[in-house]
Amino acid sequence: MSVSAASALVLDFGGVISKTLFETHDATEAALGLAKGTLTWHGPFAEDTDPLWSAMQRGELSERDYWLTRSREVGRLVGENWDDMQTFVRRARGADPTLVIRPEADRAIRIARNAGRKLAILSNELDLFYGAEFRRRLPLLGHFDVIVDATHTGILKPDPRAYGAVCDALGLAPQACVFVDDQERNIKGAIACGLPTVWFDVRHPRDSYRQALQMLGLAFD
Repeated sequence: MSVSAASALVLDFGGVISKTLFETHDATEAALGLAKGTLTWHGPFAEDTDPLWSAMQRGELSERDYWLTRSREVGRLVGENWDDMQTFVRRARGADPTLVIRPEADRAIRIARNAGRKLAILSNELDLFYGAEFRRRLPLLGHFDVIVDATHTGILKPDPRAYGAVCDALGLAPQACVFVDDQERNIKGAIACGLPTVWFDVRHPRDSYRQALQMLGLAFD
């Protein structure tokens, strides 16, 4: 099957639909009353500042463990014990969740929806990291036909069952589902399952969305 036959866009959430927490350090510091520049780890934007991120990329810890470690660190900075990612996100981003949605994501999702393509989210941690209340305050998610969240299924990408679950829920073959994720290991997992893929470069979100839409026969205008 050629990529022109693809009829669904399957997106990761954190980093792909939402901005990464690395990109919003200024807002986080302001929200928490921390001095500007307190948060010095920048993940993929400056890996030399973040050996923990590099370790995660090498598979030495999971993405969940990475963010739980960061949550605990930031909690200690404000004199609190944070044992879950939701607390970090709620305190850093709770005032208006829509402000952390990538404008490129908003545009691409609407283009795909208006063109009649199916839309799905395949996330390892949507409710685990962000919480159901955060999700309910994002009207953009109403455009999606399917949300498969490992918070509830317990099946984490790159487990083949995760990709199978979203394809089954969409009622489509893997070759018909363009999968977009910012983690290379998740992309490799999708390729092994037969999905056309786009590795999402958080440094160049517009280019990544343009590529994904092209694979659906659409233009990012």
